[in-house]
Amino acid sequence: MYILDCMTVKAWMFFALGFSTLFAQTGGQRIEAPRFWNDHDLADWATPVAGLNVRPGHYSEKEYYAAPIGEYVRTYPVYFPGREPAGYWDSIRNKKPEPLMAPGSRTSSEWMTEGSRIFHELDLPYLRNYDTKLLALIRSADECAKLGGHPQKDGTMLGLRWVPTSKGLALGQQDCAVCHSRVMPDGSIVDGAPAPGADRGSMISVIGKFVTHDSASFVAFFSPGETAKQVNWRFWAAPWVPGDINERVAAPDVNAPDFAGLGRGVIPRFNGSPFYPTKTPDLIDLPNRKYIDHTATHLLRGPEDLMRYAALVSCCDSADFGQYHLLSAKGRRILYRFPDELLFALARYIYSLQPPPNPNAGDIHAAAGRTVFEREGCGGCHTPPLYTNNKLTLAVGFTPAPDHPLRADVLSVTVGTDAGLALKTRKGTGLYKIPSLRGVWYRGLFGHDGSVTTLEEWFDPARLRDDYTPSGYKGFKVTRRSVPGHEFGLTLEAEDKAALIAFLKTL
Repeated sequence: MYILDCMTVKAWMFFALGFSTLFAQTGGQRIEAPRFWNDHDLADWATPVAGLNVRPGHYSEKEYYAAPIGEYVRTYPVYFPGREPAGYWDSIRNKKPEPLMAPGSRTSSEWMTEGSRIFHELDLPYLRNYDTKLLALIRSADECAKLGGHPQKDGTMLGLRWVPTSKGLALGQQDCAVCHSRVMPDGSIVDGAPAPGADRGSMISVIGKFVTHDSASFVAFFSPGETAKQVNWRFWAAPWVPGDINERVAAPDVNAPDFAGLGRGVIPRFNGSPFYPTKTPDLIDLPNRKYIDHTATHLLRGPEDLMRYAALVSCCDSADFGQYHLLSAKGRRILYRFPDELLFALARYIYSLQPPPNPNAGDIHAAAGRTVFEREGCGGCHTPPLYTNNKLTLAVGFTPAPDHPLRADVLSVTVGTDAGLALKTRKGTGLYKIPSLRGVWYRGLFGHDGSVTTLEEWFDPARLRDDYTPSGYKGFKVTRRSVPGHEFGLTLEAEDKAALIAFLKTL
């Protein structure tokens, strides 16, 4: 099978890159999942937060492994009304919960096969909904038509899963694949690629309006005894930032519709901000990356760091920042954790992901663009063959401490990138990663906040004007604003600019 062939090739690539411990084993040799959440590796994993100069805290190894394992069970596709195979619904209703993954060692190929399945089946336990009226509603053709949802090529609803649990049948939402699956023009789905606005729009209209969880149950899970506004504060407030704009999320006059563009490939992650959100990252080609997140919040030293990050964002973030403890006393706990095997399989699969076939064949025009790329010195930061040097640039206004742990990778320059995300949020390291240009043809959003949707727009000098209307994320109660940063290429002649864009689309 093609994907397994790619995985085998990747395994040998990882060996050459130094991942021999985890990836060089082939044939029938069995591999144990590592105890990934350990105090030693957590100690220097995170990047210090700008303004505090301390690393974010984490639950200890003892706290993590003392928590119960969540009820992770097999899940099944939700078909659009009229597209279910014969007898499918009866089969789903009669299914009993089955463990998503059994413990034990596996061969390299078995880990990746399991990881592929987990990528699609893994759901978020706290977003499961057991309301029988809701379950009937989602199978109604009339209701789905009203909501504007549509099926994928195979008849399924992207992002939703049927989940047989010990409490009965639930409607669930995918954990990984809901944000990291891109629908291509031919209807195929690329695992790991970010889901942009056009692809996620109909899916979100269904998920959002069906509401796979109610706000009261989510608040009770996250911070018992508090209001939704209080939970918003705990999600995003950065009280050490002077005049912290995130304090406004608890104000009664601030509502979701005010944040134009959120939900269209742009998300206000926990510890991030709805005022300074980030676009969904691309999970393809991770073995060639050195840092996680747009602001390099964590090191990516290998698959175990990816396992840690998956746990961090799904269930197990303590939100401790030096003297600031952002969770309530009741909310600071791990209700459930992942088994090591599950995240190891998932990380192995994600590390194997390949980009989709590029339809932009190189031609004379693209060849001319390569010449422009080399002439203009773009390779200094976007160094071939990775088209990134994996270094970090400074947000405007940030000066790292002389003893900064990442100083070897921090360039003493800024390209004018705005300081919002990097200095005014809990993800604020003061730094931005230099992104890889490989795969820009399929990602669909540019800039760390997804302000721009095409390369042509990115190289349009008009985006620097205050009266500019970004085609992507706009901002809080904003329709017009500048899109600062990375002015390289803006002054090129039209012919050179078009050639450069043609070349970039071939990467």
